[in-house]
Amino acid sequence: MNKYKVIEKFISINGEGSRAGQLSAFIRFNYCNLNCSYCDTKYANTVDASYELLTEQDILDYLNDNNVINVTLTGGEPLIQDNIDILINLLLENNYSVEIETNGSIDIKPFINKKRPIFTLDYKTPSSNMENKMYLNNYQYLTKNDVVKFVVGNYDDLNKTKEIINTYDLTNHAKVYLSPVFGMIEPSTIVDYMIKHQMNDVYMQLQMHKFIWDVNQRGV
Repeated sequence: MNKYKVIEKFISINGEGSRAGQLSAFIRFNYCNLNCSYCDTKYANTVDASYELLTEQDILDYLNDNNVINVTLTGGEPLIQDNIDILINLLLENNYSVEIETNGSIDIKPFINKKRPIFTLDYKTPSSNMENKMYLNNYQYLTKNDVVKFVVGNYDDLNKTKEIINTYDLTNHAKVYLSPVFGMIEPSTIVDYMIKHQMNDVYMQLQMHKFIWDVNQRGV
């Protein structure tokens, strides 16, 4: 059995993405290869963060015990975990609907098989300070079940978002979501920008869990 560094596991609603509002089991892994300026899960990202070691069977047992169909693998960065492909395939084989929240810097092709997870793929806008880490070849592997998510904090981020959407024709290949950096930009500014630039087939979303619970609360 393989062992995975799990920061936390919990059942909640999905706060964002194509399954927002649906129940999901969250498995958050330790460590991220990026260091975004607006990251709200920095507690999971350092090599010395507190975690528990769980096997793929431990994780499967947890899901079976809680009887939740949707599973969100997140982090940190889930796709850099050793043997994560084995866990993904096990969950898919057991008929779980698996979503991978990935930061956009990791090649997703190795994780696409006959049965595949849903990818929620970030594009790190300029205010993240991580834009130069994006692996843009990923866009050729996306389907309409997948999401490309742009977290925006200012007008420059919005302009870059529009540029990337148009350059890669993203709305014809995946679902596209815009989300504000919490407390940095008014959601109405994003809506006004979408209207001005006729951004059809783009979704503006708020992180639902930050309106239900305290913005700093973990395990939700």
